Amino acid sequence: MKIYDPIEIQTRLPALERRPRRLRQSAALRAMVRETDLNPKDFVYPLFVRQGQGVRREIRSMPGVYQWPVDLLVGEVETIAKLGIPAVILFGIPEHKDPIGLENFAPDGIVQRAIRAIKQTTPEMVVITDVCLCEYTDHGHCGVLNTGPDRDPHLPEGYVLNDATLEILGRVAVSHAEAGADIVAPSGMIDGMVAAIRAALDGAGFQNTLILSYAVKYASGFYGPFRDAAESPPKFGDRKSHQMDPANAREALKEVTLDVEQGADLVMVKPALPYLDVIYRVRQAYPELPLAAYNVSGEYAMLKAAAANGWLDERTTVLEALTAIKRAGADLILTYHAKQAAAWLA
Repeated sequence: MKIYDPIEIQTRLPALERRPRRLRQSAALRAMVRETDLNPKDFVYPLFVRQGQGVRREIRSMPGVYQWPVDLLVGEVETIAKLGIPAVILFGIPEHKDPIGLENFAPDGIVQRAIRAIKQTTPEMVVITDVCLCEYTDHGHCGVLNTGPDRDPHLPEGYVLNDATLEILGRVAVSHAEAGADIVAPSGMIDGMVAAIRAALDGAGFQNTLILSYAVKYASGFYGPFRDAAESPPKFGDRKSHQMDPANAREALKEVTLDVEQGADLVMVKPALPYLDVIYRVRQAYPELPLAAYNVSGEYAMLKAAAANGWLDERTTVLEALTAIKRAGADLILTYHAKQAAAWLA
């Protein structure tokens, strides 16, 4: 077998004027020319809050994620703030559920109590609240249902009524703003939700409360662990009549355009990793608009499971995934990995 002389090989090759590997020789060089820098300030940490005291409940399908009582939640938020994470988003789990989700807009509702506690102990934390009905309704759907003696005969039994739901969403948003929320985030993909919430907030004197719209939310299979965490699976049917078809990308730009016209201050794409192309399209169409992406529960659970089995290195793959989301164009990343990622980046 012939042994090739490196010098002989080099003399046979044409002169290489461009050698991209020169910039990859060391960690310091790679860091100097890195195009996308991930930072804890990019993260929003989702938190699930429930009634009770003194006990947090780990979510079986989301290791390391918990349902928090308010008394323990405040300490968790202080820890989050020390890691440099600037914002949290709250999801409430009510003590009682009903057809329209009354606790969702009750002054002493679980989310309202959590907002006030956070603002008292960690006032600098930006508090975002999820504005939807699914966690609070006994049927698990995102709005008022077409049912009962007064139902519309032209619509299917159990159909989510669009305009009837808007009035409830406005009441929820105002209730959260009264408690001290900085940003309300409607997530139901109900037509006209941003306009209805903006009108309700302005009418109640909350002109400075921001709206982060789940403008592009797909009817995804990656939400399963979240429904465990929020105790919000639909009792029947699915959410395909209002959430987007995963096959559609052009439609995403239409949804964003409508929400921006209605007054959204920020918009979101959800999920993130299977829809990096959509994040990129929205960023290109709206370069000036603050854009969030939700790295959802199923994305989190997959990496956790693979790491637990020794199939992947968790730190490497999580930071790679989050960097990809930011590289695609997201300014903010809602992720259950936020605490771990912030610690790794530090």
